[in-house]
Amino acid sequence: MARYTDAKCRLCRRQGEKLFLKGERCFTAKCAIDRRNYAPGQHGQNRSKVSTYGQQLREKQKAKRIYGILERQFRRYFSVADRYRGVTGTVLLQLLEQRLDNLVYRLGIGASRNQARQLVRHGHILVDGRKVNIPSYRVKVGQEIAVRENSRTNPLIVSNLEQANGRGRLAWLEWNPETMTGRLLDVPSRDQIPVTVKEQLIVELYSK
Repeated sequence: MARYTDAKCRLCRRQGEKLFLKGERCFTAKCAIDRRNYAPGQHGQNRSKVSTYGQQLREKQKAKRIYGILERQFRRYFSVADRYRGVTGTVLLQLLEQRLDNLVYRLGIGASRNQARQLVRHGHILVDGRKVNIPSYRVKVGQEIAVRENSRTNPLIVSNLEQANGRGRLAWLEWNPETMTGRLLDVPSRDQIPVTVKEQLIVELYSK
């Protein structure tokens, strides 16, 4: 399976903002954006005017990088969102937020979406009591996401949850720290999704 293997901090510097791809490091002074807030490469500090197409492309790239998916899969998500009732851009983000790896990250079980994806792949996560090892699995409203019993003492997961407690959790998610279970209470509205993506630009790009 194709995946991005280069330095993740370069992606944040290219976008000019934090994409929170490195877990706890993004909240410390070691974050690349805090140290070198300009694009990577020899000409990274040169400012250039971005065309309308460039702005649309940059927003699409930002969304792909935040959720850790590549072009073909992202285009499929857009095709599905385009068939749904409602605002296409909002539906697109809602579909991405319902991915299992994203919800494992949102609940604090994984420090980043990449780490959450690994936890799902390695069988640490249960959905309604059954092991699901597909990161793109779409979680439905009301379904329970739990840490497998044998994994509840995993030092990495325990540390992630402790750090997440200090940052709080989203209103559309429920978390029980005693049983290490969470639940998707509702599909989030646009103002409840904490990403800075301008989804309308993505719609305009794919509508050409």
